[in-house]
Amino acid sequence: MFNRPLRALAVALTCVALLSAAACGAGDPSKNSGDNASSGGTAGGTKQIRVGISVYDTSSFITAGKAGIDAYAKANNIDVLFNSANLDVNTQASQVDQFISAGVDAIIVVPVQADSLAPQVASAKAKNIPFLAVNASLNSKDLAGSVLPDDVKAGEQEMQMMADKLGGKGNIVVLQGPLGQSGELDRTKGIQNILAKYPDMKILAKDTANWKRDEAVNKTKNWLSSFGNQINGIVGENDDMGLGALQATREAGVKLPIVGVDGIEDGLKAVSSGDFIGTNLQNGTVELAAGLAVAAKIARKEDVNKNPVYLMPTVTSKNVALYTKHIVTEKDAFLAQLPALIEANLKSGKIADEGTS
Repeated sequence: MFNRPLRALAVALTCVALLSAAACGAGDPSKNSGDNASSGGTAGGTKQIRVGISVYDTSSFITAGKAGIDAYAKANNIDVLFNSANLDVNTQASQVDQFISAGVDAIIVVPVQADSLAPQVASAKAKNIPFLAVNASLNSKDLAGSVLPDDVKAGEQEMQMMADKLGGKGNIVVLQGPLGQSGELDRTKGIQNILAKYPDMKILAKDTANWKRDEAVNKTKNWLSSFGNQINGIVGENDDMGLGALQATREAGVKLPIVGVDGIEDGLKAVSSGDFIGTNLQNGTVELAAGLAVAAKIARKEDVNKNPVYLMPTVTSKNVALYTKHIVTEKDAFLAQLPALIEANLKSGKIADEGTS
């Protein structure tokens, strides 16, 4: 059937609204997006709906996800309001408040923090607006659904790759995601689960680089200065931070094994070249499009699994060429058939499938 990676189709998002919105607001609710549907019309007999989406920031993962959202929305008569919260909880809360005021048909959030947005979830529920968490979890029992990765498993898989590489012995440093976000919490838990099996492995230091490449460069430089040749490996909780670590080690003239998560284009290239020992494939294009599909089906009162789980395959030098096709060499063709793939995956329950197995 179909099996999933994480593609990077560079779309400049920051404060984008696929309507005719300006700045970082939810846009003018009285207008329609010309990209997704003709004014007030229907596509394929399906009534147009409007979905508000607020993401934590503009990472490589989110950029790839935006491309998938756009493709699915265009094919399914969905008007999308899209905003970035720039890693600020208050900004995200304000964006969601605007979606609610605009009377959207559904709301999707990739949360800045798991423990946030309780008033917004309650307000949306009171107005019968389905509220979903996608990619990162939100601590609420009142969500209408979710599309989440198994981040504990991803952390276990990347740490196991590192343990295998080091023969179960050595010192590592860990670059974490934004502290308090579910991806960081769960991937850190997975890393610790594997480390518990290897008493001869030790974490010298761990700290957040907020999923950002540039922050990881500086953090890694500091650790190289502090610990020198005591560091035997670097575990990045996403590829961007792993790539930042790679840059820092190159500038220091040091070669260390590095592992990541997400399978973004540059991460796959690093696996291909041997700069990464591996990554875990989380194709933002597929995952975020699946989130939009679930939200749309809930809003339209169609049958759908409201809480599917995205399972990431490991990517190593042995299979990286296969996954690179969807993210790098054949990404446009993959994007063109994405809406049909998403529908098939929702029916099969295997939402990460990409036709590679």
